[in-house]
Amino acid sequence: MGMLVDGKWQDKWYDTKSTGGKFERSAAKFRNWITADGSAGPSGNAGFKAQSGRYHLFVSYACPWAHRTLIFRALKELTDHITISVVHPDMLQEGWTFDKDFPGATGDTLFGLPYARDIYTRADPGFSGRVTVPILWDKERNTIVSNESSEIIRMLNTAFDAITGNTTDYWPQNLQAAIEPVNDRIYDTFNNGVYRCGFATTQAAYDEAVISLFETLDWLEQRLTTRRYLMGEHLTEADWRLFPTLVRFDSVYHLHFKCNRRRIVDYPNLWAYTRDLYQMPGISATVNLDHIVRHYHYSHANINPYRIIPINPVLDFAAPQDRDRL
Repeated sequence: MGMLVDGKWQDKWYDTKSTGGKFERSAAKFRNWITADGSAGPSGNAGFKAQSGRYHLFVSYACPWAHRTLIFRALKELTDHITISVVHPDMLQEGWTFDKDFPGATGDTLFGLPYARDIYTRADPGFSGRVTVPILWDKERNTIVSNESSEIIRMLNTAFDAITGNTTDYWPQNLQAAIEPVNDRIYDTFNNGVYRCGFATTQAAYDEAVISLFETLDWLEQRLTTRRYLMGEHLTEADWRLFPTLVRFDSVYHLHFKCNRRRIVDYPNLWAYTRDLYQMPGISATVNLDHIVRHYHYSHANINPYRIIPINPVLDFAAPQDRDRL
């Protein structure tokens, strides 16, 4: 993974020397907001009006952050209203590319550009920062609305309700205070925790990350003993923020990122919960394990220099589960 510096591409990996071997993720830089009427976002972010056909998502099937946005696009019945482009699973010297020589990679269906970085410099010719997905693009203003997945899914959650008629709310006001600490722990120790394990360059940094990760998995397993979903009977964004990491764990993170104390299939509640979410209408179509496995094992030469793709476990996400009893 490289980055742009003043609009120029540099093939630079994350620098862990200054952080004691710890992987630290950089913050997203485009933080505008789509609202129903185009008014400003919750933190005074510049407002963009929700309109059918106006917006485009650049995503990767491999990336768990981009996966969140594909999930909400499906859940909120936005597939006919927000178009997408899917990058190639290989992320090498040129970063994310729009090559099409892998099933499911669409190329840039909006502009026909070769690299994801070209989308960033189209919005800001002097952009400096990591070139990440998802990228939410406004066709009318010809710019990036947001590249922060946690905020994009909240936009998709409510902004287009009047257009689609789908008013299901995964961020209900009465649960927000309870959801936030759950989101925070899951992000810090699990969603980002697998990367902190895999990209650690010292034993101490790895040990700190992996211990926290499995403490959180144990906590989640216990929490789901008596609750169908993280917040009880209500399916919320907390569940959909957790799911992309769970669905990748046994095929990628367990081996590739050395998160190998236990697998998700070793946790009865978590494994049934993962299948429960996978079996929700529209969700299985957002999961592409071919892209996921290829990306991680082929793109990280510092971890897998010979780019050998492992055989991987056979996982039946469609197997029966009885989570509805809760």
